[in-house]
Amino acid sequence: MKRLILSSSGSGYRFLRSGVADAAIDFRFRFGWGPLAPAREIDDYFAARSCQGPGRHWSDWCAWRWHPEEARARRRLSFVEYCEPYDTIDLWFEQYPNDQLELIFLLDFFKSHPAIAGRLELRLIDFDLVMPGLQVPEPEDVPTVDVTAVELETASAVWRAYHGTTPKPFLDRLQSDLSSLPFLRSALLALIAELPSRVTGLGATEMRLLELIARYDGSSALGIIHRHWYPGRVFGEPELFILLDGLAHGPTPAVASLKRASTEGAWYARYVASDPCLTNFGKEVLAHREDFSHHNPIDRWWGGTHLTNDNLWRSDLTLTAP
Repeated sequence: MKRLILSSSGSGYRFLRSGVADAAIDFRFRFGWGPLAPAREIDDYFAARSCQGPGRHWSDWCAWRWHPEEARARRRLSFVEYCEPYDTIDLWFEQYPNDQLELIFLLDFFKSHPAIAGRLELRLIDFDLVMPGLQVPEPEDVPTVDVTAVELETASAVWRAYHGTTPKPFLDRLQSDLSSLPFLRSALLALIAELPSRVTGLGATEMRLLELIARYDGSSALGIIHRHWYPGRVFGEPELFILLDGLAHGPTPAVASLKRASTEGAWYARYVASDPCLTNFGKEVLAHREDFSHHNPIDRWWGGTHLTNDNLWRSDLTLTAP
């Protein structure tokens, strides 16, 4: 039986080295940050290789040197054509928010390709696949969910809701039965927590950064980022840099003593050299006595919703319209 493993962890080479898969494909989308890719771009991503730029084709993130020659020779095919020879297609996606977004994105894609969808098996990964020294477990030792029409429809409905121009359809999905995808509900809750608060105008991660700066006064900005980040967080390290910049460099900063970069490549160095602290305004925001958005511009994406000062959807699990 030929097995293909699809994963979001960047550990495809581990599956190949350990011999648990005949081929492994990693996905590296960051669906929790920035505008979602348009449908045409996604179609090109899954199509046969033609003129797609680097990182814009499904084959660009695979550890091809670990694949057998037969698998390497087929990497210019469309994604569906590449999947066709495999008897089993395993989905190894961790329980974290971005991983779950990638999972429902793929299940929504496979919903339109029932011949391939019928070979899918979902592994319930409640551990960190990229943990140093981790021995990749045998597939038979990891709990499995059979992917049926129920799982496909649940994933597709949530994925469509995440594209909404308001967060309301997504929040409504919490009222539906999500039990067919066991880690999905907790991922949705983590994503909803990143909507601006009704009181402070900031999401959960931004408030956490303010809390860490107050608690670890004198720590470098990089130290603050590393105290917050781990794989289960919604945002990755570069995204945390951008959020922290937004707290520090607006008209009414909540954070002081964060150096500006002279060039784009100077980010890391300035975060090592900066020792951020809260301004008086930042202390008021942290104490829930000020609203950051009343004094500073908001311009970021949450799924398909463009959050701005004039379109600031807020949530504490009940939505407040702009």
